[in-house]
Amino acid sequence: MLRPLIRTAAFTLALLFTFGPIPDACAGGDWNDAGMSWLGYEEGLAQAKTSGKPVCLIFYTDWCPHCTKYSAVFHDEKVVAESKKFVMIRLNKEEHAETSTKYAPDGQYIPRTYFLAPDGTLDPEIHEQRETYKYFYNTAVAAGLLRGMQEALDKFGAKPTKGAGS
Repeated sequence: MLRPLIRTAAFTLALLFTFGPIPDACAGGDWNDAGMSWLGYEEGLAQAKTSGKPVCLIFYTDWCPHCTKYSAVFHDEKVVAESKKFVMIRLNKEEHAETSTKYAPDGQYIPRTYFLAPDGTLDPEIHEQRETYKYFYNTAVAAGLLRGMQEALDKFGAKPTKGAGS
């Protein structure tokens, strides 16, 4: 009776060690919707203009394994805390193809993360520390994204306008 249970457990462990953890059931990854305040494009740009907060704009797709892995970075407690200082916009590249084309200074690879001034202007100088795929941040650790967030805050800060909420 116990023997089949042990075999099943051993087989499951062997699969985990061979292939790694089972990927998120959620297509495109788990972007921490509960902890992050994700907005759509138009709503996010409008909020950035009234709040004075810079924008963190992310393009992803549901089928991209790098996007799924990158989504885990948005569970990092430091990223969640820093995100409160930004208007966070996440767009599926395929569903927002025209917008994706607008924000593609070095191509339309995914995932891509951009930082925009509160008026919606892309700052092409804020990117990962590499020469190619500049807007592809490390998908395994939060350090690169946090560095980009800090650079955006240093450049733009959050300058609330009169009567705007935080």
